[in-house]
Amino acid sequence: MTSTRRAGDPTTTAAPLAPDAGRIIVLINPNSNAKTTRSMANHAARAAGDAARVVGESNEGVPPLLTTPQDLAAAGPGVVKIGIAAARDPRVRAIIVAAFGDPGLMALRAAIDKPVFGIREQAFLAAAEGGRAFGIATTIPDPGLHEAFREAAVALGYESRFLGTRAAPDDPATLMAKSPPELDAALARAVTASIADGAQAVIIGGGPLTSSALRLQPQFEIPLIIPVIAATEAAVREIAAT
Repeated sequence: MTSTRRAGDPTTTAAPLAPDAGRIIVLINPNSNAKTTRSMANHAARAAGDAARVVGESNEGVPPLLTTPQDLAAAGPGVVKIGIAAARDPRVRAIIVAAFGDPGLMALRAAIDKPVFGIREQAFLAAAEGGRAFGIATTIPDPGLHEAFREAAVALGYESRFLGTRAAPDDPATLMAKSPPELDAALARAVTASIADGAQAVIIGGGPLTSSALRLQPQFEIPLIIPVIAATEAAVREIAAT
């Protein structure tokens, strides 16, 4: 039997909001790939429903795919600049940093007085719900990034529950350029390896992997945590509570 449970669903639900009423969630894509920005913003818009309108922003001047710690560090200043500009609009109620390394997240939070959600942070919170053990499946094999993921889990208090990262062996850019079935198959192997490690939930580690994660969920009994959706749902809950 397969499951269609969607990752990031809260255990309690806030009262429904009236249709967006001018509320905006800005989704910042820390890379420069406009196609990826549109895709993630569309997925976030579906998750937000009538609670808010989602506006996507790309980070110009950085690579179209962030695959190393150095890439993420270089993306941070642009994320902060975009976020500060977006926060000046009174209709903006929340901002999402939509790269799995959460580049610029803490600096942006310190710079503005609006809630900012990192997709990695929110994915970890969703994955650990109920005391679950969890792992990450991704297309990026860089060991420096994998260590950063582990450090993030430790910082959130999840060291004992985090089972590590499983990655597809192919070059990330080559893999992302393949057909959806080929990408899904490679990512599914990483998910299966994480489940074999003992994961009770598996985070799909990458904003650009949202479509693939949604296609893969019916193949697995355990929840696949989809970071863009987890962050959007957290933003909607925050908007509803304020």
